[in-house]
Amino acid sequence: MNIPPVTKSIRVREPPENAFRRFTRGIGEWWPLATHSIDPETTETCVFEERVGGRIYERHRDGSEAEWGRVTVWEPPTRVAFTWHPGRPASTAQEIEVVFTPTENGTRVELTHRGWERYGPGAQKSRDEYSPGWDFVLSHYTQP
Repeated sequence: MNIPPVTKSIRVREPPENAFRRFTRGIGEWWPLATHSIDPETTETCVFEERVGGRIYERHRDGSEAEWGRVTVWEPPTRVAFTWHPGRPASTAQEIEVVFTPTENGTRVELTHRGWERYGPGAQKSRDEYSPGWDFVLSHYTQP
Protein backbone atom coordinates (compact mmCIF):
# COMPACT_ATOMS: atom_id res chain seq x y z
CA MET A 1 0.00 0.00 0.00
CA ASN A 2 1.46 3.35 -1.07
CA ILE A 3 -0.35 6.36 0.38
CA PRO A 4 0.84 9.78 -0.81
CA PRO A 5 2.04 12.28 1.79
CA VAL A 6 0.05 15.30 2.91
CA THR A 7 1.97 18.41 1.87
CA LYS A 8 1.20 21.99 2.90
CA SER A 9 2.99 25.23 2.09
CA ILE A 10 2.28 28.53 3.81
CA ARG A 11 4.01 31.89 4.12
CA VAL A 12 4.59 33.87 7.28
CA ARG A 13 5.86 37.44 7.57
CA GLU A 14 8.82 36.79 9.81
CA PRO A 15 12.38 35.56 9.30
CA PRO A 16 13.07 31.80 9.43
CA GLU A 17 14.61 32.04 12.91
CA ASN A 18 11.39 33.45 14.36
CA ALA A 19 9.13 31.15 12.33
CA PHE A 20 11.09 28.09 13.45
CA ARG A 21 11.11 29.16 17.10
CA ARG A 22 7.37 29.89 17.08
CA PHE A 23 6.57 26.55 15.40
CA THR A 24 8.60 24.59 17.97
CA ARG A 25 9.16 26.40 21.28
CA GLY A 26 5.96 28.41 20.86
CA ILE A 27 3.68 25.53 19.87
CA GLY A 28 1.68 25.82 23.10
CA GLU A 29 0.70 29.37 22.15
CA TRP A 30 -0.72 28.67 18.68
CA TRP A 31 -1.77 25.01 18.48
CA PRO A 32 -5.61 24.72 18.58
CA LEU A 33 -5.83 22.40 21.59
CA ALA A 34 -9.60 22.83 21.94
CA THR A 35 -10.10 20.90 18.70
CA HIS A 36 -6.79 19.12 18.03
CA SER A 37 -5.58 17.30 21.12
CA ILE A 38 -6.00 13.84 22.60
CA ASP A 39 -8.20 15.12 25.45
CA PRO A 40 -9.54 18.62 24.72
CA GLU A 41 -11.46 18.69 28.01
CA THR A 42 -8.36 18.47 30.18
CA THR A 43 -5.44 19.55 27.98
CA GLU A 44 -3.65 22.59 29.35
CA THR A 45 -0.78 23.05 26.88
CA CYS A 46 1.53 21.26 24.47
CA VAL A 47 5.32 21.13 24.56
CA PHE A 48 7.98 20.67 21.89
CA GLU A 49 11.33 19.60 23.41
CA GLU A 50 14.01 21.26 21.30
CA ARG A 51 16.49 18.49 20.50
CA VAL A 52 16.79 15.18 18.64
CA GLY A 53 14.97 12.64 20.79
CA GLY A 54 12.87 15.38 22.41
CA ARG A 55 9.22 14.67 22.98
CA ILE A 56 6.22 16.50 21.58
CA TYR A 57 3.37 16.08 24.03
CA GLU A 58 0.28 17.57 25.57
CA ARG A 59 0.11 18.25 29.29
CA HIS A 60 -3.17 17.94 31.14
CA ARG A 61 -4.42 19.99 34.08
CA ASP A 62 -3.77 17.06 36.44
CA GLY A 63 -0.08 16.99 35.36
CA SER A 64 -0.37 13.88 33.20
CA GLU A 65 1.12 13.90 29.72
CA ALA A 66 0.23 12.30 26.39
CA GLU A 67 2.96 11.95 23.79
CA TRP A 68 2.35 13.01 20.19
CA GLY A 69 5.80 12.14 18.80
CA ARG A 70 9.59 12.46 19.01
CA VAL A 71 12.01 14.83 17.30
CA THR A 72 14.17 13.01 14.71
CA VAL A 73 15.85 16.00 12.99
CA TRP A 74 16.75 19.29 14.68
CA GLU A 75 18.33 21.83 12.32
CA PRO A 76 17.26 25.32 13.43
CA PRO A 77 16.24 27.52 11.73
CA THR A 78 15.80 25.55 8.50
CA ARG A 79 14.36 22.09 9.26
CA VAL A 80 12.74 19.96 11.90
CA ALA A 81 11.29 16.45 11.61
CA PHE A 82 9.45 14.30 14.10
CA THR A 83 7.42 11.15 14.47
CA TRP A 84 3.67 11.62 14.86
CA HIS A 85 1.28 9.32 16.72
CA PRO A 86 -1.04 11.32 18.99
CA GLY A 87 -3.31 8.94 20.87
CA ARG A 88 -1.81 5.87 19.20
CA PRO A 89 1.14 3.53 19.82
CA ALA A 90 4.56 4.78 18.64
CA SER A 91 4.76 1.75 16.32
CA THR A 92 2.07 3.41 14.13
CA ALA A 93 3.91 6.74 13.87
CA GLN A 94 4.19 8.66 10.64
CA GLU A 95 6.87 11.29 10.02
CA ILE A 96 6.39 15.03 9.71
CA GLU A 97 9.07 17.24 8.23
CA VAL A 98 8.85 21.03 8.31
CA VAL A 99 11.21 23.15 6.21
CA PHE A 100 11.64 26.91 6.71
CA THR A 101 12.89 28.79 3.62
CA PRO A 102 13.58 32.53 3.59
CA THR A 103 11.58 34.59 1.10
CA GLU A 104 11.59 38.25 0.19
CA ASN A 105 8.89 39.10 2.73
CA GLY A 106 9.36 36.39 5.36
CA THR A 107 9.45 32.60 5.33
CA ARG A 108 7.88 29.79 3.35
CA VAL A 109 6.96 26.95 5.70
CA GLU A 110 6.55 23.57 4.01
CA LEU A 111 5.08 20.67 5.96
CA THR A 112 5.20 17.09 4.69
CA HIS A 113 3.32 14.36 6.59
CA ARG A 114 4.36 10.94 5.28
CA GLY A 115 4.70 7.29 6.30
CA TRP A 116 0.99 6.51 6.34
CA GLU A 117 1.73 2.83 5.67
CA ARG A 118 2.78 2.46 9.33
CA TYR A 119 -0.59 3.75 10.55
CA GLY A 120 -2.31 0.43 9.96
CA PRO A 121 -6.03 -0.05 9.27
CA GLY A 122 -7.75 3.20 8.42
CA ALA A 123 -4.58 4.84 7.11
CA GLN A 124 -6.13 6.25 3.94
CA LYS A 125 -9.13 7.63 5.83
CA SER A 126 -6.86 9.23 8.43
CA ARG A 127 -4.65 10.72 5.69
CA ASP A 128 -7.74 12.18 4.01
CA GLU A 129 -8.83 13.75 7.32
CA TYR A 130 -5.37 15.13 8.07
CA SER A 131 -5.20 17.07 4.81
CA PRO A 132 -7.89 19.63 5.78
CA GLY A 133 -6.86 19.20 9.42
CA TRP A 134 -3.40 20.57 8.69
CA ASP A 135 -4.99 23.52 6.86
CA PHE A 136 -6.95 24.32 10.03
CA VAL A 137 -3.98 23.85 12.37
CA LEU A 138 -1.62 25.90 10.21
CA SER A 139 -4.17 28.70 9.95
CA HIS A 140 -3.66 29.15 13.70
CA TYR A 141 0.11 29.21 13.23
CA THR A 142 -0.12 31.95 10.59
CA GLN A 143 -2.21 34.23 12.80
CA PRO A 144 -0.12 36.94 14.52
